[in-house]
Amino acid sequence: MYPKNAWYVACTPDEIADKPLGRTICGEKIVFYRPAPDQVAALDDFCPHRGAPLSLGSVCEGQLQCGYHGLRVECTGKSVSMPGQRVQGFPKARSFPVVERYGFIWVWPGDAAQADPATIHHLPWANNPEWAYGGGLYHIACDYRLMIDNLMDLTHETYVHSTSIGQKEIDEVPCKTRVEGDEVITSRFMEGIEAPPFWKMALRMNGLPDDQVVDRWQICHFAPPSHVLIEVGVALAGNGGYDAPADKKASSIVVDFITPETETSIHYFWGMARNFKPQDPSLTTQIRDGQGKIFAEDQQMLELQQENLTRYPDRKLLMLNIDAGGVQSRKILDRLLAAERAPAAAQAVSA
Repeated sequence: MYPKNAWYVACTPDEIADKPLGRTICGEKIVFYRPAPDQVAALDDFCPHRGAPLSLGSVCEGQLQCGYHGLRVECTGKSVSMPGQRVQGFPKARSFPVVERYGFIWVWPGDAAQADPATIHHLPWANNPEWAYGGGLYHIACDYRLMIDNLMDLTHETYVHSTSIGQKEIDEVPCKTRVEGDEVITSRFMEGIEAPPFWKMALRMNGLPDDQVVDRWQICHFAPPSHVLIEVGVALAGNGGYDAPADKKASSIVVDFITPETETSIHYFWGMARNFKPQDPSLTTQIRDGQGKIFAEDQQMLELQQENLTRYPDRKLLMLNIDAGGVQSRKILDRLLAAERAPAAAQAVSA
């Protein structure tokens, strides 16, 4: 139930710095590696000789060498050599479109002919010296759509994240949802409130007092196939809130790239991009550690939610107004999935 004709974050560059990486993306077992320092390749993680995972091998002279019997494969998937054997007639391993951009490795697990790097989600803050980014990766045993639901409805912060970013005002202030093309935007603006612990820390780190009332905002942007970027922040009250000058607020973008592994598991790339004190690495580390603890609190909830849904597949879930962001996101996904399946369905009918 995930689109395959789309760009997904597969890994970060450090994960393939010195050896191949095997990772399942949308049900496809893929090996990622560097044929050269400035290149990245992605192949079916299956040696054509005996079926061993190529990711258990190594990179030798720009070629991927199987760790079982030494078969070497080039980045196109062609077998090129093996000690004492003739392997040039072996079938090619499938190669996947892959691009390194914005500090991530992106892969297209679907029809390679449709892969256009120009459609990779634009990240204006990436590679910008006025911004800093820190993040991590969690493996979570849940349907990727449950994580989208979670991020497009931040009402749960009051309960799941009560000691960090949650507060009662999130419940009390209604959110608004709108759809612009393939983007879903859910927003909530809270005025004249006390900052929760995480944002008090952010205010202090930006040289601002943490004992004054603030205006707080949350603007969640969903873009297919499964990217959620959230504008968040607080400003000292009376200075324009979201539009306050930089010296009166602490704000950032919560980065969420949700990559399906299987129907019930995901690779969750999370992080935060900020445009205050970007040259302070200790601040980046402190924010990343704090954010990592917050997202870890979601993991248990989502995995046990998935267990319940698997155990009771016929039970219908209820929808409230706070669920609008997730509902609209799923409608877009359903439309994309239907369009992706249409050619195959038409071919089956004609046959």
